[in-house]
Amino acid sequence: MILNKEKALKVAEFLLQIKAVKLSPSSPFTWASGWKSPIYCDTRISLSYPTIRTFIRQAYAEAIREHFGKPDVIAGVATGGIPQGALIAQELGIPFIYVRSSAKEHGMGNQVEGYFEKGQKVVVIEDLISTGGSSIKAIDALKDAGLEVKGLIAIFTYGFNAAEKTFKKANCPFLTLTSYDVLLKQALVHDYIQESDVNSLKEWKKSPETWGV
Repeated sequence: MILNKEKALKVAEFLLQIKAVKLSPSSPFTWASGWKSPIYCDTRISLSYPTIRTFIRQAYAEAIREHFGKPDVIAGVATGGIPQGALIAQELGIPFIYVRSSAKEHGMGNQVEGYFEKGQKVVVIEDLISTGGSSIKAIDALKDAGLEVKGLIAIFTYGFNAAEKTFKKANCPFLTLTSYDVLLKQALVHDYIQESDVNSLKEWKKSPETWGV
């Protein structure tokens, strides 16, 4: 679910402007999964631009207040959600913790790092959502640690049906500041792509695992 249409357009414009998102339907990228993709997204680049970083931080904070109320703690998901989560926690004036991709193999063996108390309400921060698998692993780790997960917010989602199903099954609401569909509109308006590219880009979203094969 997109939080605010006007902000969604602005975030998409920012991501394109700083090349945090690159669209290349004629020369696709290859993801770690092996999928061919006409889009490459690295929202961490936004952290290098103070004005954009501030806009995104404030948009996150506003969305949290509006949709979840003020939580007891913010949890960032490794790795992209950690810096964003720390900034948001600072904006809201509440504690911050983060979730490792897996439990440490030494020391205390923690997967959730930072101080928290069982029963506290937490909002989870991601940078982007693809299938939602890694997000749900983090959510499960927080629940196992005794925290009450109110929901998750990310900057960007590809809008795959698989992600919708994953979050629904986990009974966890998720929101994003912008999306693939919004990004395509902005990319066309600002000449990052041509009208002739649109059909191919839309087809990829429908069947990303077979597109370009």
